[in-house]
Amino acid sequence: MSPQKRATVIASSVATTLTLVKFMIGIASGSVAVLASAIDSLLDTVISIFNFFAIKKSEEKADDDFHYGKGKVQAIAAVIEGTIITLSGFYIIYEAVNKAITGEQTTLLTPAIVVMIFSIAVTFLLVEYLTGVAKKTDNIVIKADALHYQTDLISNGVILLSLVLVYFTQWDIIDAIFGLGIGVYIIYLAFEIIKEGILILLDRALEPELVQAIEEKIAEHPSVNGYHWLKTRTDGTHNFVEFHLVLEPDMTLMEAHHISDQIESRIMKLDENKTWLITPHFDPYDDETINEAIFDSELPGKTHP
Repeated sequence: MSPQKRATVIASSVATTLTLVKFMIGIASGSVAVLASAIDSLLDTVISIFNFFAIKKSEEKADDDFHYGKGKVQAIAAVIEGTIITLSGFYIIYEAVNKAITGEQTTLLTPAIVVMIFSIAVTFLLVEYLTGVAKKTDNIVIKADALHYQTDLISNGVILLSLVLVYFTQWDIIDAIFGLGIGVYIIYLAFEIIKEGILILLDRALEPELVQAIEEKIAEHPSVNGYHWLKTRTDGTHNFVEFHLVLEPDMTLMEAHHISDQIESRIMKLDENKTWLITPHFDPYDDETINEAIFDSELPGKTHP
C-alpha cells in the first residue's frame, strides 16, 4: 500500500472514532459547537474514504483510453472535498443562528470539555502525520486532507474555548457565536481547496519558480542555441513539460537525442517526488515568430495571409 493510501486509511479510522464520541456528547449536551464538530468529523470520514479510492484510481497506469493516466482524479476529489466542507460550514452557521434565536441551553459541559481536549490531542497527531506524508509525496489529495484536519484542529480549539467560557459565565449565546465563526472560517478554507483543484483541471502552469528553474536547465546546456514555446502543467502527481529546442542544423538525430536526455534528466531532479513527462521538439532554427503567426491565423475569425 502506498503512503498516500495508508494515510487516508488512518485518517478515516481516526475521524470515525471522533465522530462517534462527539455525536454522543453533542446530542446529550445540546452544544451546537460540539454537534458541529461531530458533523465535521463525519464528513472527514466520508472524505477520507473517498480520497482512498481517488488516490487508488489516480495511481493506475496509462492505458489505451487514458494515454496520460488518471492523475486528475485527485483534482476532482479536491473539488468535491472542498464543496462538501463548504456545505458543512453552511450547516454549522444555520445551527448557530438557530441556537441564538431559540436560546437553547448547553448541558453536560464537563464531559463536552473532556471530549474536545481528547479530540484536539488526536487531531494534532493526525495533522503532523498527514503533513509529513504530504511533504514527502507532494500529493494534492493528502495536502487537502492535511489542510482539512488543520481547520479541525483550530475549530476544536475554538469550541473548547467556547465551552470553557459557557462553563464559567453560563452565557449560552457564546456557544452560538463561536459556532457561527467556525462555520465562516471553514467555508473560507474550503475555497482554497476548491480553487487548487480547479486550477489543476484547467491545466495551470507549474509554479513560477519551478518554470524559471526549468528554463535555466534548458538554457545552460552548451549545445542549445535557444528554446521557445515552453509549456508546463501538472495533474497533481505528474508534471508535464513541452518545449521547442533550437539546435545546430547539421546535428545528427542521435546527438540531438543525447542532448535532450541530458536536459530531461536535469529537469527531473528539480522535483523527484513527481513523475515527469517531458516532450522536446527539435528545431534547426528559431521559428517561434513563424509558428505564432501560423497559430494566430488559425484562430476563429482569422484569415490566412
